[in-house]
Amino acid sequence: MSRIGNNPVAIPEGVTVDVKENVITVKGKLGELTQEFSGVAVKVEDAQVWVTRPSDSKEHKAKHGLYRSLVFNMLEGVSKGWTKELELVGVGYRASHQGQKLDLALGFSHNIVLNLAPEVKVETISEKGKNPIVKLSSYDKQLVGQVAAKIRSFRKPEPYKGKGIKFVGEQLRRKAGKSA
Repeated sequence: MSRIGNNPVAIPEGVTVDVKENVITVKGKLGELTQEFSGVAVKVEDAQVWVTRPSDSKEHKAKHGLYRSLVFNMLEGVSKGWTKELELVGVGYRASHQGQKLDLALGFSHNIVLNLAPEVKVETISEKGKNPIVKLSSYDKQLVGQVAAKIRSFRKPEPYKGKGIKFVGEQLRRKAGKSA
């Protein structure tokens, strides 16, 4: 029995949910998201979204919790939004942005320029004596995570000195270097 899937999702103020056939559409102050679903039933009652499954088969149980979580993330995103922060750890690592272009200096022979989707807002914070931080925010949790993973893939943190791009608050497994 899915513990997550059985819980209803409360609809926040100012958010509208529309279910037609096998597509759920969520509109809020930050944007609009749509999600197709199959294998479950979605209904809106008393400012809550209920996700139910037709049987206890393995496939239906798996989709039950999945679609409930996706609906929750959509409702949270269009009302509050999602944010990811990346920290650039390393000598000479810098980040700057101009509109939707993110310019990263990561120790390569050239800077990496990444064009971001218009739904993603980017902010770079550079303070003297601290590591540069890239702050990504959007109403789409999947998109923010995908963009953050793409940026992190340019220079993953290495285990000896910890240099690279890491999420703020991420704990890295460090290794001891060579013993003389």
